[in-house]
Amino acid sequence: MSRIPPPSTRTSRSPLKPSTSSTPSKPTRTLTPATPSARTRTTSTLARATTPTRKPRNEEPTSPAKPALSTKERIALMRAEAKKAQGGASSGGGLGDMSTLDEALPANSQQATEEEADLLGRMPLRETIEKARSTGTLNIATRSLPCLPSGLFDIHLGITPDPLKSVENEPKLPAAEEEAPTRRGAKRNAPAWFEAQDLTVIKAWNNDITEIQHEISLFGSLKTVDLHNNKLSALPTTFADLSFLTHLDLSQNRLISLPENLWSLPELTVLNIANNQLTSLPFTAPFHSSSKRAGPNSYASTAFFTPAVVRATAPLPKLINLDASRNQLKSSEIDLDIPSALVKFDLSDNPLGEIDALLQKLGSLPRLKELRFEKAEITPGSISADLFSSFDSPPFKALRILDFSGTAVSLASVQAAFKCLTQELDHSFTLDEPALGTTRILVGKRVIKEQWEIELERRTQQRAQKGSGFRGDWDPEPPAAVAKKAAAIASASELKEEPAHTSPPPTTRAKAHKPLGSRKEVEKEAWEIEAEQGLLTEGGKRRARANDAARGADEQSREASPTNASSISNPQYYNAQTQTLTLPASAPAPKANHNRSFSLASPFALASSSAAPGDLTLPAQTLPLSVIVAQPFADSLRALILTNRRLDRTFAIPALDVIPASGFLHHLEELDLEGCNLEDTVAVQRAQTADDGNTTPPRATEPLLSILAKLFPSLKSLNLSYNRLSNAALSFEALSGIVLGAPNRSGLRALKLRGNRLSELDGFQKVAELFKGNREVAEWRMEELDLRDNEIGRLPAELGLLPLDVFLVEGNVFRVPQRRVWEREGTKGLLSWLRGRIE
Repeated sequence: MSRIPPPSTRTSRSPLKPSTSSTPSKPTRTLTPATPSARTRTTSTLARATTPTRKPRNEEPTSPAKPALSTKERIALMRAEAKKAQGGASSGGGLGDMSTLDEALPANSQQATEEEADLLGRMPLRETIEKARSTGTLNIATRSLPCLPSGLFDIHLGITPDPLKSVENEPKLPAAEEEAPTRRGAKRNAPAWFEAQDLTVIKAWNNDITEIQHEISLFGSLKTVDLHNNKLSALPTTFADLSFLTHLDLSQNRLISLPENLWSLPELTVLNIANNQLTSLPFTAPFHSSSKRAGPNSYASTAFFTPAVVRATAPLPKLINLDASRNQLKSSEIDLDIPSALVKFDLSDNPLGEIDALLQKLGSLPRLKELRFEKAEITPGSISADLFSSFDSPPFKALRILDFSGTAVSLASVQAAFKCLTQELDHSFTLDEPALGTTRILVGKRVIKEQWEIELERRTQQRAQKGSGFRGDWDPEPPAAVAKKAAAIASASELKEEPAHTSPPPTTRAKAHKPLGSRKEVEKEAWEIEAEQGLLTEGGKRRARANDAARGADEQSREASPTNASSISNPQYYNAQTQTLTLPASAPAPKANHNRSFSLASPFALASSSAAPGDLTLPAQTLPLSVIVAQPFADSLRALILTNRRLDRTFAIPALDVIPASGFLHHLEELDLEGCNLEDTVAVQRAQTADDGNTTPPRATEPLLSILAKLFPSLKSLNLSYNRLSNAALSFEALSGIVLGAPNRSGLRALKLRGNRLSELDGFQKVAELFKGNREVAEWRMEELDLRDNEIGRLPAELGLLPLDVFLVEGNVFRVPQRRVWEREGTKGLLSWLRGRIE
């Protein structure tokens, strides 16, 4: 092939560009005559200037411009071109073959496929099922499914379930896309064999499921199954083989009966079967069956790898919440062998009939707190006055709410039947929780009232009983009030009588001595009475107030007792409804704001200037236990609030040589010592007896936590925030003595140590080591631990073993873990992070 460029290439060069070649052949071209050469150059230049621009070869005549494509159309065109480039490169056709948008769009672009996301933004059904292999949780709710997808069993278990009779044409899942396997043999999107988890949660509510495959029992690790709002009429018998099931929701279905072995699930805690068509609750059905084994376990198969199907020896031993409302249940069809651990039981809107035997059985349940019969059909005479006469002890020991609203039960029969309860009865309709030690029994039409409405009605009734209720402008005054007012006016007029030379006019004196029966004669305006008493001037009012204050001080000094018992029992400090005693704060005298070396003001007056008049008679100790135990409410006191009592940081206890093992205040559950400036040890002062000749009571120093554990064994909540506690106060011995339970000690459930001087947590670390190798420690009761705003430099990893519901650590100086660990995931995330760092 010749390397000489074609003529067209040489002529395309600009004639104005000089030649840079040194070959002799190039000058031979320039030997042409000068005139023709110049003429030629002139003609060439003019020709290039006047010649129009050359059109492209394939240019067609101009046509009207096409409209611009929309964003969606451009995206569709780009996707089609990409697919064309990937799959059709070998066919010889390029992207230029697509001349119009209609040719570029896919054939099925107008139809929604399963591969596209639905309106709720969820993944396709197959991807959801495949993702559940790595998470253990499957949520296929609100998808209009006629049954559980067969692909669920195929993907998770590798089996094909038997076809269901009620579902003839089950929609099939789309085929999975083939992917090249990774080096470990798994697909890229599928989890590896060591990452796969057993399915523990299935949520398939709000579908059209009419039947469940019997292969559901092969998911042996299921703990939560939610199938509410479906069309189930029956469950397979193998459904009761899910031994680890803890939460089961079958409400809003068409169930007529349940499998017998369902009542022998050993781990079930919550069962919701409301809004069905059940006619009986046979709790003991699986135990009367002839196929029941003697032991607690029964096996569905004798194969070596088939897991054991565990059965309970009693009906649902761990069931806490049972909702059987809105069914067709009769009390005669409810087995009286009710689960003993039941806390909430709802039988509302059922044709129960006679419920006397059912109530007697429910009254013996030790943990039952909430029982509802709302809108149930109950025979009016089934609740008699001697309903619980055969009981040796009071029934319903833990009951908080008993709902008979919307039934034919009368309030009188309820009060007569439940008068044997130790709790105080309350019949108010309110959304608030009943107070501690109160049982709310709702009878009649449900009319929800706010707490302030109930309190207003109660106060109105009290005023009406005292004869000083609210009275309108046209309501007549009670006779007692009229007589009292007349006597007051008469006495005022007698006190203000002047001497004989300045006696009032005869008309006024006549009015004062007329009989009191005539109301017009004794009625006076307020300004007239004030004028008679000399209260029209500011000086007269000040003198009257001074006299009243002096008279009140004399009466108070005469009525005051040598001890402070009467002042503590004042309703200002003790709330009988909540059984709480709150003593006011006390602080040392503030420093004087002057330059003198002494102060003319009394220190006692400075310290108590902001206190109420009744606070002056209260004891100054932080914990005046010797005075509190002498009160009539000491045996029932449940909460003691002693915040900011810093005037005398001592504990005054009764005059006993040895503190009894049962301690004091046997029902005290909450103690608040926030802001008392307490240190690791506290001064303990024993009360002085009459036989002692000493003028000063003896004092001793005791560790703070140890003395609190001895004084209050029933304590459940302790608040020691904003004190001066250091690491020495939280030793293992001190913590185990107050935190852990014992035969004579209940153990703490909440411990608050915010704003102290803690820098290490060695004591808590040793307590946490008790959980190594033990999932539960019987003596542990704590649920809340507050360590905020201290000086903690490191969180021991062993703290992750503590089973806490609330663990607060912010405001300390440690940097690991970072704040986002507990801000995003809360207490559980923080404890999990700590457990992962245990070596």
